Amino acid sequence: MKPSEIVAELDKYIVGQHNAKRAVAVALRNRWRRQQVPAELRNEIAPKNIILIGPTGVGKTEIARRLSILTESPFYKVEASKFTEVGYVGRDVESMVRELLELTITRDKAREQEAVRDKARQLAEERMLDLLLPKAGPTPAARSADAGDPQIELVSAGTAEASSTREKLRGLLRQGKLDSRYVDVDTTDRQVPMVEVFSNAGLEELGINFRDVLGGLFPKGMKRRRLKVPEAMEVLALEEAQQLVDVDKIVKQAIGKVEQAGIIFLDEIDKIVAKGATHGPDVSREGVQRDLLPVVEGCTVTTKYGSVQTDHILFIASGAFHSVKPSDLIPELQGRFPIRVELGALGQTEFVRILTEPKNALVLQYTALLKTEGVDIAFQPEAVAEMARLAEEVNARTENIGARRLHTLMERLLEDILFDAPDRAGERVVIDRAYVEGRLKDISSNEDLSRYIL
Repeated sequence: MKPSEIVAELDKYIVGQHNAKRAVAVALRNRWRRQQVPAELRNEIAPKNIILIGPTGVGKTEIARRLSILTESPFYKVEASKFTEVGYVGRDVESMVRELLELTITRDKAREQEAVRDKARQLAEERMLDLLLPKAGPTPAARSADAGDPQIELVSAGTAEASSTREKLRGLLRQGKLDSRYVDVDTTDRQVPMVEVFSNAGLEELGINFRDVLGGLFPKGMKRRRLKVPEAMEVLALEEAQQLVDVDKIVKQAIGKVEQAGIIFLDEIDKIVAKGATHGPDVSREGVQRDLLPVVEGCTVTTKYGSVQTDHILFIASGAFHSVKPSDLIPELQGRFPIRVELGALGQTEFVRILTEPKNALVLQYTALLKTEGVDIAFQPEAVAEMARLAEEVNARTENIGARRLHTLMERLLEDILFDAPDRAGERVVIDRAYVEGRLKDISSNEDLSRYIL
């Protein structure tokens, strides 16, 4: 997609933040441009990593979420704070590259299975007909005749009859007239014990995949399941699709995609910034930054599928940076994120647009939810404006959580209607300014109530 097309697509779901959208769109387009340059120069062009800076609830994570839907590139979102959660050291930072590869392989495998679905369905149909109409063995007379003279070819009437019966069954199967019948299906069942090993070094670094090792110790077993014909067809079609897909080829392609077009979104990167202390958990935070450095700069990560180079993976980081500044990151890591974009705080004007304009606007969501109960709800423009004003006011008086405040206000505003909706089918409810004031004015005017309820 062109940068302008990416921005236009993001505009459908995210209000404002034009600079951030432009930066992300250019970064994505640069991935494509890099693939078009001569091969000797291609490896020299490093991705320009981005830091999105702005308060909570202004659209940083939503931009990442929409990017993952928009782009065909391998995409993985992780919260940087996870790397400090477990004990003193936290999770292995290289795990995000492994997760990205795992997601890409899973997605590509599903796509390939979808591509061979028709062929798999045909093969599954033949297996189903074999179950419904077992092949009859040769009669004793035919066997003795075959043994006596190999030149004599016997054609029995039973063969043509069986073929005719099979075609009749095929017609019944396709028409759904056999859907109520049960069949016994044999499926591969390999029980592998669940084993967890806790270690600072990932098992991939040791070149060990315990699941594969243990899987080889236990023989493949066949598990017999009694299923209705439609369910059995799904099981058989899935088995056939898995056999038709070349997993080694998919893995090889996935590693190439991750290395050349992978995107990792590091959310809450400000949570791994030390606040001037040199002991306690802050040591772990700075340690996470130092662990991140080689991955962002470019290194080789060992996975159970093979080695992955991170030199050309694009990293997009985001953080509110309330109590710390981007300059508090260790200098080496700062240099790996050369593009910094500041996202502005949201006010009443943006809140009105957020409530009504995007494809997933809150007003549209609640209208659709209540329509399932037969309740027709209509929001007057002045009611939307009042909600936006209250959201801005409460954000200013308490913690500023951006557009997330609108979710709280909407739930509080429609609480009674949502509760009574099953008993109000066929009604039309109009939400006007007076209704909004009646439901929210007392809570919003009392600062203590606002702090605890809104």
